Amino acid sequence: MAEEKKKGFFKNFLGEFKEFIARGNVLDMAVGVVVGGAFTAIVNSLVDNILMPFVGAILGGLNFRSLAFDIPWGKHPTVNVGAFLSAIITFLITAFCVFLIVKAVNAMQNRRKKDEPEEEVEEEVAEDIALLTEIRDLLKAKED
Repeated sequence: MAEEKKKGFFKNFLGEFKEFIARGNVLDMAVGVVVGGAFTAIVNSLVDNILMPFVGAILGGLNFRSLAFDIPWGKHPTVNVGAFLSAIITFLITAFCVFLIVKAVNAMQNRRKKDEPEEEVEEEVAEDIALLTEIRDLLKAKED
């Protein structure tokens, strides 16, 4: 019985996966991943080669890449605090850029929705009400 459930689960899972692949959004997602990877490389370069040297200069010539300390255990592993701080700054810049892109797309979609005429919807509702009224009147006439 348990094996049949497992087979059913995997069959459903594979069916959902096939449906997901067939949608066409997979290509859009793949393009997004590739562009996102390229964008991340640009942001990494911005942080490592432009921002961090300025921050280091402001803090008295500190080189963030060399900001690290050794742990006095075993073979003295090194904790690279500077690389971690660079990664945090890279994440914040990337997240801010994604936020701006999403905000712009949402604004365009909202503007597009405002530009669409609402009269068509009102006409459809009015036609539906008229049809329902006609059906009601016919049913009343049938009862009499």
